[in-house]
Amino acid sequence: MASTRKVVEYLEPDGVSPFAKWFSRLDPMAAAKVTTALYRMEQGNLSNVKPVGQGMSEYRIDYGPGYRLYIGQQANVLIILIGGGTKKGQSADIRLAQQHWRDYKARNKG
Repeated sequence: MASTRKVVEYLEPDGVSPFAKWFSRLDPMAAAKVTTALYRMEQGNLSNVKPVGQGMSEYRIDYGPGYRLYIGQQANVLIILIGGGTKKGQSADIRLAQQHWRDYKARNKG
């Protein structure tokens, strides 16, 4: 049986959520696919997750342009980082997400 996890959003030092900014621009069908992915992660289903380096992973959504959600795990909490983008912008999205992850870890020691 899968374990339940808490999904939270990474917030920049000024309180802005990169995930929320990205999510707000999605069309309704893509938003529904992302919402389903978040629910699956909460239920412990990480079958679409693969590591992308520096302790982070990407959740792949096989829909449209290939949406990606970038996450970092701390204990049983999943941190949504940049929220992602698409397969096309994957390299730049990963670099930005890794930057956010380093910031998150630096501000949340202990």
